[in-house]
Amino acid sequence: MIQTMKKSKYFQLTELVCPHVYKRHGEIAWMFIDEKLIDTLDLLKEKIFPGKKIVINNWNAGGAYSESGCRCILCSIVKGKAKDGIAYMSAHVLGKGVDMRVEGITAPEARKEIDRNQILLPYPIRLENDQSAPTWVHLDVYDMGNGKKINYFTA
Repeated sequence: MIQTMKKSKYFQLTELVCPHVYKRHGEIAWMFIDEKLIDTLDLLKEKIFPGKKIVINNWNAGGAYSESGCRCILCSIVKGKAKDGIAYMSAHVLGKGVDMRVEGITAPEARKEIDRNQILLPYPIRLENDQSAPTWVHLDVYDMGNGKKINYFTA
């Protein structure tokens, strides 16, 4: 039996993966994106930020963001960590996390809105706090196993 890959209702694959991954794998790269992340992003777009543009990667449209979704070993952030001898097991390299910006509101405002609506979230998430992510919202689907819907952390 062939299993179909989960795809987002609202995001194109190029918004979720770096250009290296897309160039190498094309549309089959959906397999690298965690289904819980897809469900969570679709919920955010549909229920928490309806009518607002959510920007993750925009490299395919000529924008500056190319490492805000799934990152590979060719991406500068990952290369830099490897060069410095740091074991880098971020949610980004595992297809479980994104950095996003929500049109018309600041990152702290977006985090507050997610927190206010956390009952709608389909899975537990982690959010990077305001101090370590002042201009973007890092969201990932790591479950800390403590029963909380949202866990805040400092990178």
